Amino acid sequence: MRDCCDMRGFLSFIVLRLIAKKNMSGEEIREELKKRRGTKPSPGTIYPVLKALSSSGFIEEISSKGKVKKYKLTAKGRKELKVATIKFCSIFYDMKDEFGRHC
Repeated sequence: MRDCCDMRGFLSFIVLRLIAKKNMSGEEIREELKKRRGTKPSPGTIYPVLKALSSSGFIEEISSKGKVKKYKLTAKGRKELKVATIKFCSIFYDMKDEFGRHC
């Protein structure tokens, strides 16, 4: 049975926010999401998101050690994240007080 509120639609937004805080590899993103939600997303979930964000010019690969690729936000990605954050807040702001009681 699938959860009704699994937040899959927010994955690109969450990945952009994580990479904005520090340059990260796909594995680091998977680990961070595991800390936050209790389960580690599969590579088949994370890497297509990274590819799409990279293709859109929101992130770019930086020098890597061996096979580990790290990503950083681009100027275009910073602008997109700012717009997405404003949109997220405008959608969910009215629930702020209720979230505070349940979190």
